[in-house]
Amino acid sequence: MDRRSFLTTGLAAGAALTAGNTVHAAETKPKKFGGFNLKYAPHFGMFKNLAGNDLIDQLKFMRDEGFVALEDNNMMGRDVETQNSIAGEMQRLGIEMGVFVAYKDFQNPTLASGNQDELDKALEEMKKAVECAKRVNAKWCTVVPGTIAHNLEPDYQTRNVVEALKRMAAVCEPSGLTMVLESLNRWTNHPDLFLWKIPQAYMICQAVGSPSCKILDDLYHQQISEGNLIPNMEMAWEEIPYIQVGDNPGRKEPTTGEINYRNIFKWLYNKGYEGIVGMEHGNSQPGPEGEKAVIAAYREVDDFETT
Repeated sequence: MDRRSFLTTGLAAGAALTAGNTVHAAETKPKKFGGFNLKYAPHFGMFKNLAGNDLIDQLKFMRDEGFVALEDNNMMGRDVETQNSIAGEMQRLGIEMGVFVAYKDFQNPTLASGNQDELDKALEEMKKAVECAKRVNAKWCTVVPGTIAHNLEPDYQTRNVVEALKRMAAVCEPSGLTMVLESLNRWTNHPDLFLWKIPQAYMICQAVGSPSCKILDDLYHQQISEGNLIPNMEMAWEEIPYIQVGDNPGRKEPTTGEINYRNIFKWLYNKGYEGIVGMEHGNSQPGPEGEKAVIAAYREVDDFETT
């Protein structure tokens, strides 16, 4: 029997078997975004051994591997020519821009203090962020409100943060840029920060009441701060347009720690989430083999049944 006859016979037999089988698994849908069910976003440097140091070559490599989004925390610090070059290549490749860091302070009680000079600095940074976002077609930017103000009661600090964010959101609203507030854990990475839990971020976003002030839910940080990841996402869902991930302990790629990312990603998919999932972590292994391991890990945890 030649190959064509074999294939024809085999396909016919398979169709007949399927038709006669009344109980069978539901057909799995094709991947929604490039090579994955979700928009996973690597960052520059994650695949530099495989792709080279050139940022454009790294973008091409990411897209060839099926990634359709990018994060770049350092985008605001790049010169305008580089920003334009990155944006042009992303548009050509069909890669969506994720978050960049617009405003952060890990050492000082900036927004919580109620200090006008600190607020003025924050507003200037947001103006720069709006211009950067226009160049690179970004919809979201990360904001970290600073540390606790130890000389003020917590409720006064919250009031100060809310009022500052209202002013900052007003800068963003005309352009459609959305600040996403990142709650970071106090135990492993950032002691003394003001914002560290999702319910706290939810309350603040509700108080600010602006479409330009929402939550970035970094599941690595929240596993350490509070756990209960899916229920906490569910409770605050109306304020969460952006997700970041990293496994715990270690803050490396999924499958290297205790978080069941396959279940989480399946939940996000079934929730209808079409936002970005930022790969906000390091590689567990060095060199090109470590970079291949990152890609393999995402293929593994993205391998869930969709119907």
